[in-house]
Amino acid sequence: MKNSFLVILVILGIQQINAQFTRRDSLQGGLRIERTSYDVKRYDLNITINPEQKSIKGYNEITFDVVSPTQKIQVDLFDNMKVDSIVWNAKKLKYNRDNDAVFIDFPEKLAAKSNQKLKFYYSGNPRIARNAPWDGGFVFSKDKAGKDFIAVAVQGTGASLWYPVKDSQTDEPDNGASIKVAVPNGLMNVSNGRFLGSQDLKNGYTRWDWEVKNPINNYTITVNIADYVHIQDKMPDLDLDYYVLRENEAKAREHFMEVKPMMECFQSKFGRYPFWEDGYKLVETPYLGMEHQSAVAYGNKYKKGYMGFDLSGTGVGMFFDYITIHETGHEWFGNSITSTDIADMWIHEGFTTYSETVFIECIKGYDDAMKYINGQAKNVRNDRPIIGQYGVNNEGSGDMYYKGSLLLNTVRHIIADDEKWWKMLYDYSETFKKKIITSDTVIDYFNKASGTDLTPIFRQYLYTNQVPIFIYKVKGDYLYYSWDNVMEEFNMPIDIEFEGKKIRLYPTQNEQKIKLKKLSKKSFQIYDNQFYVKIKEDN
Repeated sequence: MKNSFLVILVILGIQQINAQFTRRDSLQGGLRIERTSYDVKRYDLNITINPEQKSIKGYNEITFDVVSPTQKIQVDLFDNMKVDSIVWNAKKLKYNRDNDAVFIDFPEKLAAKSNQKLKFYYSGNPRIARNAPWDGGFVFSKDKAGKDFIAVAVQGTGASLWYPVKDSQTDEPDNGASIKVAVPNGLMNVSNGRFLGSQDLKNGYTRWDWEVKNPINNYTITVNIADYVHIQDKMPDLDLDYYVLRENEAKAREHFMEVKPMMECFQSKFGRYPFWEDGYKLVETPYLGMEHQSAVAYGNKYKKGYMGFDLSGTGVGMFFDYITIHETGHEWFGNSITSTDIADMWIHEGFTTYSETVFIECIKGYDDAMKYINGQAKNVRNDRPIIGQYGVNNEGSGDMYYKGSLLLNTVRHIIADDEKWWKMLYDYSETFKKKIITSDTVIDYFNKASGTDLTPIFRQYLYTNQVPIFIYKVKGDYLYYSWDNVMEEFNMPIDIEFEGKKIRLYPTQNEQKIKLKKLSKKSFQIYDNQFYVKIKEDN
């Protein structure tokens, strides 16, 4: 089935056949033996950040298990950063650099199932972001008092932009990480997980130590440096901490009151907050936001909507802070459930965008939720497929956000049983908690949980940029209908309402008809707010 489907994709020209990928893309996105031969167990970062020089110096101690015998592994670090030395068992190791990949040679073959540690010392000036978080890198700025205000965002660009790491979503440190960051006295660094304490290094710098207990995506490991004020709050089973600029303390205390109802909603729909051992933080940043695990980057300037605008254009999006809700949704979808390859990033963004609609339904009800999600449809471009090319660090279309969310809304209404739908969504979050999965995994799960073969529907919306067109015409007491602009195996039902009753139709690409007494163009309604389709009347 998969092979025939790929042939269809090639024939239709749906895949990005003409896309040009470089060796650098393959080194970052691929899974060669130098990556698959070892499994990262833990990262221990210990670095100093100099704001004046915009520089980093320190090391990452990488603990790993050997999966298959090897004498060479790949660790990644952007080529503008300097490798100072790589030490294993008190020996300096030889290495070769190829673009952003560092191929490390060991003096002997490492035995399978052995546990190893190496310290990767490095230094340099990390890439500066031109437009974070969309353009990866560091942001060096100042607060109103003239104090340094620094943060980093690297999703898509790569965590190896600022520290040595296996820069692939396929491998998270199973035993967590520690992040120790020294910054000039008078500033604080906030990273992921729990705060362990700070130490004055007696050289004008203070080191701030953080510990993560859970597996963590490498791109969500973060640093946030500022003169922060710490606001503490708590739910019965979860610590809530907010780190905000001193100048914004008062407004933050009021603005973040929506966090508790958000958490209550998400935990009821998606299961317990996945990283409760590490707590939950919102950390103010000089850029818009990012889903850094247990240290969510917040830069929406304490406004409702998206920087004061409603992305749905309906007005519904103005009752909540988009960044707080969306980036927190990623704690379940993206941070807990992670895609193996960024080509499948809809697993992160589609589900997380849908979490916005879930929050609205929790607080304001179904009608407002449908109004919001359908308002987002105007943002869908249908420029190319949602799923990108595998193995070359390539994301698909930005439609992974809104179209991905509309796909889930469509699946909900195909199932047409809300009790079953919410249980499926909850069980999905719990089943794949802290796991790394593929699109096939998602599709297989929803097929089995629903008892329905949804594969052709997922494939239509994920692998093509063709929106199904429901074509209809009215002749006498008959409604004629069919699908157009769909793949051959597409088999989605759609609902209409006639005389107060919901009727399910099963269109195909061949015209069908149904008799409805006293039928007119105004006597029935097509539920296109529940199914992401286009409607066309055939005259």
